[in-house]
Amino acid sequence: MSSLVAQNTLGRNNNDLQQALGRLSTGLRINSGSDDPAGLIASENLRRDITAVNRSIQNSERAGQLIATADSALGQVSSLLNDIRGLVTEAANSGVLSDDQIAATQLQVDSSLEAIDRISQVTTFQGRKLLDGSLDFIISAKPAAIQSLNIQQANLGATGSIAVSVTIDTAAAVAQVQVTAGGFNVTNQITDDLVVQIAGADGAEVFSFASGATVTQIVSAVNLVSDATGVTASTVAGVLNLDSSAYGSDAFVAVEIISEGHPEATPPTNLGTFSTGGLGSATIARDEGADISATVNGIQANGRGNTLSINSATLDLSLTVVDGTNTAIAFTISDGGAVFQLGPEVVSNQQARIGIGSVNTGSLGGNAGRLYQLRSGQSAALNTDTTLAASIVDEVITDVVELRGRLGAFQRTTLQSNIASLSDTLVNLTAAESSIRDADFAKESAALTRAQILVQSGTSVLAIANQNPQNVLSLLR
Repeated sequence: MSSLVAQNTLGRNNNDLQQALGRLSTGLRINSGSDDPAGLIASENLRRDITAVNRSIQNSERAGQLIATADSALGQVSSLLNDIRGLVTEAANSGVLSDDQIAATQLQVDSSLEAIDRISQVTTFQGRKLLDGSLDFIISAKPAAIQSLNIQQANLGATGSIAVSVTIDTAAAVAQVQVTAGGFNVTNQITDDLVVQIAGADGAEVFSFASGATVTQIVSAVNLVSDATGVTASTVAGVLNLDSSAYGSDAFVAVEIISEGHPEATPPTNLGTFSTGGLGSATIARDEGADISATVNGIQANGRGNTLSINSATLDLSLTVVDGTNTAIAFTISDGGAVFQLGPEVVSNQQARIGIGSVNTGSLGGNAGRLYQLRSGQSAALNTDTTLAASIVDEVITDVVELRGRLGAFQRTTLQSNIASLSDTLVNLTAAESSIRDADFAKESAALTRAQILVQSGTSVLAIANQNPQNVLSLLR
């Protein structure tokens, strides 16, 4: 019986010794389910979360590398566009340049346009093209009322699509100053000499008209410099309309009569009656345009001219409607965009889907036209229309800069902040998992020493216990 008791005790001590050796050799307190069933479940769940968070950090870092690659290529496109803009300004100096020099400048423009097309096709990240439009959003059909559409970000959810409904409350309007027939005689001529300043968003111009100048001549003079003032003129039923070229609150028309009749006539009289929505009769008149007012999927949009935009958790877009549009617009974003998995859970609210449009010369452009029109033989070639060419390039430069800014904002505010947040989460999860699963070396070292002593003493006691029955043999002698 003493031997059996010693054996049981030695077995338990041996188990304790093996457990201490196992924990010290692996560094883990839990090496099997029997060590701590509840702790094993908790630590395995934490390990799962740690793995997912680690991968999410790597995903965000890789997404940042993709955005950086796209931004670098867009930087080259911006540089080429600035070169083109300088060449357009140079070619406009046609009084100095010969036809051969303008043709040589056109060759430089053509070469730069080819380089932009090449960049849009060859910019890749891990074999995926970035700037050819393959990462742009796909819409079911763009309504005719939409002049341009730019979808920066959209959460397509589990259904993989999102319906967009635009309700226009008030259409954008131009600024307008009307001059009624009171300033003209029956043959639509002014009766006195007139010096008048007409100003718009693009600049101001002073006009001097002699007595007898017709309304038609006034309209022609104003329209001749409309590109410099942003004001156009027209006449309907004896009323002279001075309208802003652009829509929205940034556009304005200001008219000031500097002198009418003889120079010594002070103050000047009125050129008829100015009508600017109740302003009444005056020698100075000013009117401003109105921005579009609309809602997108029930969210009040920001309006600027004919362009409206929203930035919500599920949709970030801007669209420009055709001048004067006041009807409802509907379309569906059915697919597309670059999807980035930013969180540990594979759900739509832990993903970001952004659109990167094409930057080739056929896609870049705005209201003025497309960039390809600057090629030789096209409508905005340097020997055809440098004014149109400058307008197109200016719009394209703005579009590319805005795309770079949007990608940079996504990289900084979304990706970098996500990495920082997930890194903090990883530290906390690792600490929690370690407190459950990792071995306490000080404690296990003490347990090892204790188990070694008990095993050694148990072995000695077992040897003594096994010797005791031998005393019975002395009775048989």
